[in-house]
This record gives sequence, structure tokens and C-alpha cells, in this order.
Amino acid sequence: MLNKNQITDIFFDLDHTLWDFEKNSALTFEKIFRELNIQLNLDDFLSAYSQINHRYWKLYRENKISQLELRHKRLIESFEAIDYRFDLEDINNLSIKYLLHLSTFSNLFNGTISLLEGLKLNYQLNVITNGFEVVQHHKIKNSGLANYFKNIITAEKVGYKKPNPIIFEYALDQTKTTPENSLMIGDSLEADILGALNIGMQAIHFNSHNEPLHDHCPIVNNLYEIKGML
Repeated sequence: MLNKNQITDIFFDLDHTLWDFEKNSALTFEKIFRELNIQLNLDDFLSAYSQINHRYWKLYRENKISQLELRHKRLIESFEAIDYRFDLEDINNLSIKYLLHLSTFSNLFNGTISLLEGLKLNYQLNVITNGFEVVQHHKIKNSGLANYFKNIITAEKVGYKKPNPIIFEYALDQTKTTPENSLMIGDSLEADILGALNIGMQAIHFNSHNEPLHDHCPIVNNLYEIKGML
């Protein structure tokens, strides 16, 4: 159960929580494959990429690969998974175009604006994200979210990724609040939920990609459910 009477600050993850990464990523690939005349079955590619991308982000937040390796290897392995022949020299150009166009799409999860409009009346709202600094700021601006958030904390700026306690402690320091007065809302049990709980924050798990159920904190399947909890 949440102790909502203690909460003054709410911290949101961005991708897969408010900003619909899967939908926007699909539109980005569709655009750049068309621009570069890459002929493949988009659905097959996206099916492979979704799982591979999740795996490489896990490696990235565990500091087992670099940002450049993340950007390149997820593409290479996705092409290989669907037996599409590609030139390794084109991967860097494709990666650059992907990040350039990704933040221009602005699809949000259903209920995002309604939720933020309600919460901003009673709480200070912030973002903690493992995404890249420039890209995340562009996503927030282009999707109309900028005015809702007091602080936007990125792992690239802090130098530590969720679930490392340092990025949460940095966020608390920036917002001048305490763990007991803070709530984290995110899609990743490992990065968002356990990371927040381990330093004493409260949490709500927005289970947007069907992670296993647990009893660490409340779990919701859509953002509308959160309004009734706060």
C-alpha cells in the first residue's frame, strides 16, 4: 500500500512509461528504412529488435557495454536475426538517423496528459531516465511534456544509471526532498522499482511490457489506474 499522505515529489521514468517507445520506434524505423531504401519486412524486424533492444539496454545499464556498442550491436543483431544482408559500414549512419528521428515522434501512452494534469496540482513532478541526455530532452519537448516537470535527470548527465542508488540520490538532492516523501513510477522492475525501493522511496510499477508479477509495490496495467491511487 502507498502512504500517499507522505508524498510530495513524484519521479517518472520516460520510455515505456509515459513516452510510447515501441510505437515511436516503429515509426522511426519505417521512416528511415524508406529514406534509405532498405527493403525488408518491417514487422519481422521490429519483432526481433524489441527483444534484442531490451537485452542490450540491460547490458548497458549494468555497464557491460558502451553507449556506442548499444547503438550499433542492437541493429546488427536485429538484421542478423531476420537474415537481412547489410553493410557494416552503414550501421553508424543508420544509428545516427535513428536517434535523430526518434525524438521527432510524440506518441504517449493513453492517459499520460490526464494523469500529469491531475498530479501537478498536488505534487512536484520530475523525470529520472537512463536514456541519452539530448534525445530525452527532445522527446519531452516534442511530445508536450516539458511544462509538467521541474527536473529532468538523465543517467548520461549524472554518470550512473538506474538502479544505481547514486542517480536516485542525485535526483533527491536536486529536488531537495527525501526518499520518504518520494514516489517512483516506472516500467522496469529492476531499474525503476527495485532501484527506488532500495533507497527508501515508494513505487508504482506500470507494467507496460508484461514483466512477471511481484509484491514489491502496487502494479498497474494502464496509467488511468494511478489517478485513483493518488
